[in-house]
Amino acid sequence: MPHSTTPPAPSPSYRSGCESVIAALRAVEAVVFDTDGVITDSARLHAAAWKTAFDVCLRDHPPADPELRRPFDPRDDYLLYVDGKSRMDGAASFLDSRGLRLPEAIVQAVAASKEQLFTERLREGGVDAYPGTVKLVHALRQEGILLAAASASRHARELLAGAGVLDLFDALVDGGESARLGLPGKPDPALFLEAARRLGTPAARTAVVEDALAGVEAGRRGGFALVIGVDRTAGRDSGAALLGHGADLVVRDLADLLDDGADDEKG
Repeated sequence: MPHSTTPPAPSPSYRSGCESVIAALRAVEAVVFDTDGVITDSARLHAAAWKTAFDVCLRDHPPADPELRRPFDPRDDYLLYVDGKSRMDGAASFLDSRGLRLPEAIVQAVAASKEQLFTERLREGGVDAYPGTVKLVHALRQEGILLAAASASRHARELLAGAGVLDLFDALVDGGESARLGLPGKPDPALFLEAARRLGTPAARTAVVEDALAGVEAGRRGGFALVIGVDRTAGRDSGAALLGHGADLVVRDLADLLDDGADDEKG
C-alpha cells in the first residue's frame, strides 16, 4: 500500500443549476453508491459504536502483547478493519489484528453490542445526507444515469429515508437483502454486482462510488467501469490507500465530480 499522497485540491464552488457531471461519469449508464460515508454522514456513528464495543472487549480479553491493548482508533482502525464490511466480518477482522483468537460466541457478542449501540445513537439524532452527494445525484439523474444505493448495513433504507434521499435511487441492496441472498461481504463484489443487476446494467457500463478500502477493492474486482474513492478523513495516506486498493480517482467531496461546463473534462 502506498505511504504518501498529495492531498486533493479543495472543492470548487459551483453555480446552482449549471452543473453537469464530469465526462468519465457521463460515459457510464449507471452508478452504484455505497451508503455510509458516501451518501449519509453515518460512518461516524458506526465508528463510535465500534469503539465502545471493541474497547470493552479489549478490556475483558486483553491481548498478550501490551502494545496491542491500545484502544480502538475510530479513524484508522475503522478504515482498515471494519469500514464497508458486515458486522461479523468487521469484528473478526479487527480482533484478529490484535492477535485475539476468541470463540465465535464472543465475536458475535461484540458485533451484537455494536449493533445495539449504533441503533441507540441513530434513534437519538438520525443522520443527514452529504450536500455534495445530493448535488451529484441530482445531476446524474438529469443526465439519465440510473442510480443504486448499496450497503452492508441493515439500516440503509432507514438512513436514506431519514435523510430524505431514498426516492432519488432506482434500486437499493442493503444488508438485509444481502443476507437473504447469501451474498459474500466486501471486498467480494457481489453486493455491487447485485445492485447493477437490479438496474439492468453490466458492470462494464457501471461506476461504483465508495469510501471504504474494502469497497473500492470490491469495485475493482467486479470489473466496474469506474471506481471512485471518497476520502472523508483527508488523512496523510488515506487518499493513496484508496488508490492502492483500486480507486481510479479520489475526491474529498462528490461535488468535485461536477462540471459547470466551462472546463469540460477530457475523457
